Amino acid sequence: MKKFPFRKWNNILHRDIGYLIVGLTIVYGVSGIAVNHIQDWNPNYVKKENTFSISPIQYTLPTKKILEISLSSLKISETPQNFFRPDSFTFQIFFEEKEYAIDLPTGNVIVEETHERKVLYEMNQLHLNSPKGIWTYIADLYAFSLIFVAITGIFVLKGKTGITGRGAYLTVIGILFPILYWIYYLYFM
Repeated sequence: MKKFPFRKWNNILHRDIGYLIVGLTIVYGVSGIAVNHIQDWNPNYVKKENTFSISPIQYTLPTKKILEISLSSLKISETPQNFFRPDSFTFQIFFEEKEYAIDLPTGNVIVEETHERKVLYEMNQLHLNSPKGIWTYIADLYAFSLIFVAITGIFVLKGKTGITGRGAYLTVIGILFPILYWIYYLYFM
């Protein structure tokens, strides 16, 4: 009886599945780098802030009247999504991609505009499984594919550069790295 050609099929499947997941790996990799640095920048949105002044508005007026005067002074005819008075002297008006914060006694206005980062926003939505539904199964299949490629990668090479040689040390280091870091994080940070 002929022996099953394990290494041949291992390498074929490792290679072909690796080719199939290149696109998803790039999406998850780029998105992962972006999300890792969320404390430094917003990976989903570009925010621009602008300041200017309008005539001061009497802060003792009713909120609806302040809204009416504010929209008129800002030359806005669009209906806001929401408005809010966080304190007596500040009035905020919210639109889909814009927010106005008015200091009523001075008339100083801060406008914050928010726009999606093209391509990166979509990558992050896929990475975070925002679409749900069928995308959940695609993401799960991708995760299983990564596990498969990692395991089959161990058996691609033979000899001193394979799993019975240098590959064994590198594999152990690769396994220990997240374990040791997690121990360090739990007990020493």
